[in-house]
Amino acid sequence: MTKKIEADPETWLEDYGDYLYRFAYVRLGNKASAEDAVQETFLAALKAQDRYDGRVDIKYWLLGILKHKVVDHIRKAARETSVEDVEMLPRDEKFRLNAFGITTSKPAPWQFNPRKVFEQKEFREVLSICVSRLQGKMREVFTLRELEGWSTEEICKELNIRPNHIWVIIHRARSQLKTCLEENWKRLHEPS
Repeated sequence: MTKKIEADPETWLEDYGDYLYRFAYVRLGNKASAEDAVQETFLAALKAQDRYDGRVDIKYWLLGILKHKVVDHIRKAARETSVEDVEMLPRDEKFRLNAFGITTSKPAPWQFNPRKVFEQKEFREVLSICVSRLQGKMREVFTLRELEGWSTEEICKELNIRPNHIWVIIHRARSQLKTCLEENWKRLHEPS
């Protein structure tokens, strides 16, 4: 005998809304996009509730749907990225790009496991703020690679960029995140 919906769909927002919103916000870096993804998740879950078999907790079933919605938002954003986005980069960033926007060196390895540290609530909040500050493709590539666990090949195919360009983007994202995390973490833990 399979279990049907564990919770009344009318309570999903109250029971799981904040959890799902935080998940989407960290990955999308935009409040409106995160809210849209959560709303789309609940609508899709309502349409598919007869297919829920109870093998996993409803929270994780909804999370599985949300992951697909987040990827859909990232794909949509990648298609909408324009040349103007490159023009918005600070002048020194533009000069670092060579003719193709690619460098030949790989970034230094990141010395901590973000998934393990992510469990800490304070860190999660600071990381959420810092990821949301990453611009365009940098946030998309970092999110897919480091938070969603996509391979370089999958990201290249999805975003239509070359592997060595991914390394450049990841390097810059990590560098910006490191600075942002250090500043915000220090501010959070300074004695009053």
